[in-house]
Amino acid sequence: MLEIIRIPVLSDNYVWLVHEPESQETMVVDPAVAEPVLAEAAARGWTITQIWNTHWHPDHTGGNAAIKEATGCHITGPEAERERIPTLDSFVKEGDTVRLGEVIADVIDVPAHTAGHIAFHIPAEKVAFVGDTLFAMGCGRLFEGTAAQMYDNMRKLEKLPDNTKIYCAHEYTQSNGEYALVAEPDNLALKERMAEVLTLRARGEATVPTTIKLERATNPFMRADSVAELAARRLAKDNF
Repeated sequence: MLEIIRIPVLSDNYVWLVHEPESQETMVVDPAVAEPVLAEAAARGWTITQIWNTHWHPDHTGGNAAIKEATGCHITGPEAERERIPTLDSFVKEGDTVRLGEVIADVIDVPAHTAGHIAFHIPAEKVAFVGDTLFAMGCGRLFEGTAAQMYDNMRKLEKLPDNTKIYCAHEYTQSNGEYALVAEPDNLALKERMAEVLTLRARGEATVPTTIKLERATNPFMRADSVAELAARRLAKDNF
């Protein structure tokens, strides 16, 4: 059973520290910075052996070099972005797998936020690390891709089992939910969820991970009926 620790950094990023107790391997997903990650691992007596990157943005890779220098860890990331992440040791794409001890993750191509964005799905643990592709009630901005690509991403991710926990990289839930209520004002599940989110945020608590079941019910981008509807919603959210 993986131990997954949330490390809040910068203004709204989450870095995920993942420990596999059988092998004693420890992995970091998308380290924006190094110091808090190294400190958290040290406090737990864990040695970081791997980093998994979902995409090239500096708030996901900025800690790579310092963590690698401190630990000698192995860094895996998207094949399509190998030129943009110079610290990578291994390059993966959809159809490939990566391991943390005996725990196996499937790589899923989810381009749109960046051209080579990937996600890591660990079926045995019912966990997926999705970077900036899927958020609680949101999706990533279309910086390097298209609405059609993001629509396809939503179709891929919605096929994961209901109880799959989705570990995204930012605390965007409240602002996403505020827009979602405009996009789907009659969605009762969405209204209920936003009430819970507001309570959590008022207490300063995190709102992620989320689940595929929750996103199917309340995420206006996953729930978009067509590429055109997703594109319209993304544009509206960008200007919200």
